[in-house]
Amino acid sequence: MNDLVPFALAVALVCEAALIAMLLWSIFVPSRRLWPPQRVSWFSQIMVWTPTLAVFGGAILVGLADWNMLDWPLWLRWGVGLPLILAGNAVVWPAALGIGLNATSGAEAELKTDGFYRWSRNPQYVADMGILIGWVIMSASPAVWIIATGGVIAFALAPFAEEPWLEEVYGAPYRTYRKRAPRFFGFPHG
Repeated sequence: MNDLVPFALAVALVCEAALIAMLLWSIFVPSRRLWPPQRVSWFSQIMVWTPTLAVFGGAILVGLADWNMLDWPLWLRWGVGLPLILAGNAVVWPAALGIGLNATSGAEAELKTDGFYRWSRNPQYVADMGILIGWVIMSASPAVWIIATGGVIAFALAPFAEEPWLEEVYGAPYRTYRKRAPRFFGFPHG
């Protein structure tokens, strides 16, 4: 399986580079944004979900192949890493299903401000970051650190690409929500 590590690492890094480039383009050229897509279609969903899944899949494969290469203690790996992975999954799936899979893929839907969205305007991105960081800790693989860093950067950039679109689509209700709920995580204001 160690022969798979360079390939999985390369695929994950190329996918991350594509995601980061797409997000930066969307941030700096919002009139021609790629995220959220101008029109949600099967093609736009493939263009977003394929690299995202490749990043997570690459991290998992590399982490299993390089399991505990850093020789970290069990208490850290299982006591910190596993809870981050579990908590991330406990947030990301209900949040994604709560707004619907089409909205998660960038389609216009009802503005969601309750549930996990009360504590974060971007609970899915925060949860995905937590899952990646948890996997870094649990797998204790230096190559997973590399993958997770790119993934966290992409998930941290995504809100900056989305927020102008959200304000354009939802107007005043989104501006009110933005003042109340933190971008990443925290206690609601007001």
